[in-house]
Amino acid sequence: MTHEEAQRLAREKGVSRPLYALARVLVTPFMRLWFGLRFDGAQRIPHEGPVIIAPNHKSFWDSFFIAMATRRHVRFMAKTELFAGPKGRLLVRLGAFPVRRGTSDEEALEAARTVLREGGVLALFPEGTRIRDPETLGEPRSGAGRLALETGATLVPAAISGSERLFLGPLPKPRRVRIAFGEPIEVVEDEPTREAAHELVADELWPQVEREFGRLRAHPGLIGAALAALGVGAGVAVRRHRRPAPRWWQVGKRLRTRRRGRR
Repeated sequence: MTHEEAQRLAREKGVSRPLYALARVLVTPFMRLWFGLRFDGAQRIPHEGPVIIAPNHKSFWDSFFIAMATRRHVRFMAKTELFAGPKGRLLVRLGAFPVRRGTSDEEALEAARTVLREGGVLALFPEGTRIRDPETLGEPRSGAGRLALETGATLVPAAISGSERLFLGPLPKPRRVRIAFGEPIEVVEDEPTREAAHELVADELWPQVEREFGRLRAHPGLIGAALAALGVGAGVAVRRHRRPAPRWWQVGKRLRTRRRGRR
């Protein structure tokens, strides 16, 4: 599927409701079980009206993880190369539309505006690309702020942790994926100047993403400490409940110790 074909299908057909519902039913239990997917603050996503969910970006699968946090249909941009071949049609029907990276893709931006003007939900990654280091965030761009100002969409900051390196070859690895949502930022439709968009992202949106991301990264350490404590406690419990050795064994052990001492 070409870029133009994917854009046309996204405009004319958009999300397939039956396919989207089927994917949720089939995929969500697996994601929760195998990847330990958990959400914090998902209730902060508005139930109606235009919304931009703006998380950090670690994996191709981040958009799908975000989509599982709400019953609303989530639309998202994906690089145009992903739409090559038969999987392109599937991606479009699951909510994706293509964007040419490295350029100002006005066609993709207009598709995003259309989603928001129709009262939909758009997942947009301010970093613009995946940051594979699990401990760091990239520098945010102003695109999410610009779209929010143009459409009056509510901005919902979000942080994702644990979604990098999900697969070992073709096989999924057990992981612990966590997503935390910050406080929604109500935006009044206004002139989308570069300064206003930058200020909205840098001063209001991204600090919440950084705070939630830091909290998520600290959480596994607490879990590890708890498990370590449980391991120590289990060892103590085993030692406490271990049956004492028979008396004849204890006597024999004392005699062997005395003989070694005489040598």
